[in-house]
Amino acid sequence: MGQVRVNATGAESWASPGHATRLVHAAGTHPGRVREVNEDSSLVAPPVFLVADGMGGYARGDVASRLVVESFESLASLHQVQPADVEAAIATAQTRVASLAAEFSSAPGSTLVTAAYVLEDGRGYWLLANIGDSRAYTYAGGVLEQISKDHSVVQELIDAGQLTRDQAIAHPERHVVTRAIGALTVSEADFALIPAEPGSRLLLCSDGLTSELSDTAILHILSEDMAPDRTVLTLVDAAVAAGGHDNVTVVVVDVEGAGATAPAVERTAPGPQEGR
Repeated sequence: MGQVRVNATGAESWASPGHATRLVHAAGTHPGRVREVNEDSSLVAPPVFLVADGMGGYARGDVASRLVVESFESLASLHQVQPADVEAAIATAQTRVASLAAEFSSAPGSTLVTAAYVLEDGRGYWLLANIGDSRAYTYAGGVLEQISKDHSVVQELIDAGQLTRDQAIAHPERHVVTRAIGALTVSEADFALIPAEPGSRLLLCSDGLTSELSDTAILHILSEDMAPDRTVLTLVDAAVAAGGHDNVTVVVVDVEGAGATAPAVERTAPGPQEGR
């Protein structure tokens, strides 16, 4: 295979208004080795970050994921993103993607994982929401933690004790999601409020990354002393080199600054519970 070409934004930074925190971020995507069309989309519009993985093939999953991104773009102008704002953007995306069904023989859909940097009592948090199997991770102190939960057939089997995580990697239904935006039924998002500690990293990704790289491999790359743009390029390059069976999209955000340490907050799912 020739040189892997990846579209990636350069590392950029955003300062939280009135708060000593900077978010240094980058995003990248690659169609992979197999698929001709890249159905992934991403949004990097601080304080909002998002990855959407379109589904549908000829039913234009690429359009579906792009509509999800467009539905969230207005959140970047908000001084403080609230759970209700995210819920409204999801509802808009659901309506817009569902309307595509009239144009195609099969209904397109999209996953969604989004994180907005918010302040609560002077402390920084990630307001997280996800539908489907696109994932969010945090990396801090040498520890990688998946902070989203997959909505997939294999995850349900794992939860039921019928499948191990290792077995799920090769399961024939490993790519089948149980929730999606616009896919025939209205799916609720899982919400969480996660401490955004100074010195930590946020990773959002489509399953084109996690289906090719183990958490151990992802941890190794995130732990290297590289800027977000180089980290994105390395992650995407590694996924394509490992097989590239699907589109790969990655967003990496470094939290920098001397903000106060945020206490842990209990996660809620489904539905936006905080701020109501």
